[in-house]
Amino acid sequence: MKNLHIIGRNPVLELLKANRKINRLYILRGDLRGSINEIIKLAEKKNIDIERVDRKRLDSIAAGGVHQGVAALIPEYKYATVDEILNKAKSMSQDPFILILDQIEDPHNLGAIIRTAECAGVHGIIIPKRRSAHVNQTVYSASAGAAEHMLVADVVNITNTIRELKEKGLWIYGADVEGEQYHFNTSLKGPVALVIGNEGRGISRLVKENCDVLVKIPMYGKISSLNASTSAAILIYEVVRQNHEKEEF
Repeated sequence: MKNLHIIGRNPVLELLKANRKINRLYILRGDLRGSINEIIKLAEKKNIDIERVDRKRLDSIAAGGVHQGVAALIPEYKYATVDEILNKAKSMSQDPFILILDQIEDPHNLGAIIRTAECAGVHGIIIPKRRSAHVNQTVYSASAGAAEHMLVADVVNITNTIRELKEKGLWIYGADVEGEQYHFNTSLKGPVALVIGNEGRGISRLVKENCDVLVKIPMYGKISSLNASTSAAILIYEVVRQNHEKEEF
């Protein structure tokens, strides 16, 4: 089993709050202030081994990342199953709200998408086992710790998974620059899965062919595409808006 080093105060704090198993905590020696004290207090309460280290050691652990004086050593991320994602929605008496990421390769994009998805109440994210970023140290940091609260399933075949979801009553909406209609003119209510494609190539042909509807985001500038995590955020919150439009915030 491959262990992971998670760096940064927010990601480590979320690990502690989620009762994630932490093998060891590395804290920079010296007078540290702010949230680091909350991290130390929680770690001591949970009897987690704390090692005080110098900056050189922590820089080495972080491998060039911004550690903010703290790192945690944890067991590798445990992926969920698609059924676990669906059961989560069922246990909350909600229609399933799922993201399908078709070969998102940049871990920063994956982390940013996970962060938005967690904030918006997405029940889970599905990624392919091959040709995709997976949950690692960079993803944890980019998600600000949200990866610890999000179910992520890695599947062998995205197309087959989409077909299975459709059989279970979900509608599949793919984000595509040549989509049939704008996202805000499309009903995204009920059991929904949004498909976000690769940063450069978009959604692959077979996946696109198995979507129920292809939707597009309006573009008025000289650049014809958005970053994958930005596109995901726009579509995710359109689903939220449509399904909660009668609520008072």
